[in-house]
Amino acid sequence: MARNTSKQIRCPVVTTQNLIGGKWKILVLYHLGQGTKRFNELQRALPHIAQATLTQQVRELERDGLVHREVYPVVPPKVEYSLTPIGSRFLPVMDAMCAWGLAYLAEEEGAGRNGKKPATA
Repeated sequence: MARNTSKQIRCPVVTTQNLIGGKWKILVLYHLGQGTKRFNELQRALPHIAQATLTQQVRELERDGLVHREVYPVVPPKVEYSLTPIGSRFLPVMDAMCAWGLAYLAEEEGAGRNGKKPATA
């Protein structure tokens, strides 16, 4: 789980931010929410991410208990990634973030091309 020291404030929002922070973690969680994936499948789903970055992001999600890594004792090695139960419970949060983002984009689009919001009373 997320590392907290006694000197850190245990804020649930900051904890969530620390767990999913990073450019790619939410997208990794999204794709694993669609089902178990092998590393190459994740890499194909996220074509703009460097292999080293994807490896790091997946390892951090695994370390924090959101992703499960299953290694099969076969040759060549087979490794699959899936969401843990607590990782799966993050999916409705992503759905809410998506809904909020869509509403925000719609409001921005309604504000005009210059990005200024209409004046309110």
